Amino acid sequence: QVQLVESGGGLVQAGDSLRLSCAASGGTFSRYVMGWFRQAPGKEREFVAAIKWSAGNTYYADSVKGRFTIARDNAKNTVYLQMNSLKPEDTAVYYCAAVASTAYGGSYYYREGNYDYWGQGTQVTVSS
Repeated sequence: QVQLVESGGGLVQAGDSLRLSCAASGGTFSRYVMGWFRQAPGKEREFVAAIKWSAGNTYYADSVKGRFTIARDNAKNTVYLQMNSLKPEDTAVYYCAAVASTAYGGSYYYREGNYDYWGQGTQVTVSS
């Protein structure tokens, strides 16, 4: 059974950086796409970034492009989300997700309904 455990959230000020981690277990992740989503209070969950574990292709929401970087560490079975130049509007619960398919183009991985596994989430709060 695939398990995803996020960590690294916290309270920071605008302009600061934060790195989220997603420790993955229970699967052959070279065959997976890993994604990060977020949900702000009163809003729907939205796509942030995704990475094809084996090929390394990355995808980003326009709102985070140039500020956030998704990466994976094969040895540690961990996916990271490096968040720089944080803004108050980045405040949300951030979720790690996984789907056992690398066959599709980027837009497929933008949809939360296409992911099979989810972590419990980690809170990121950015103060102004």
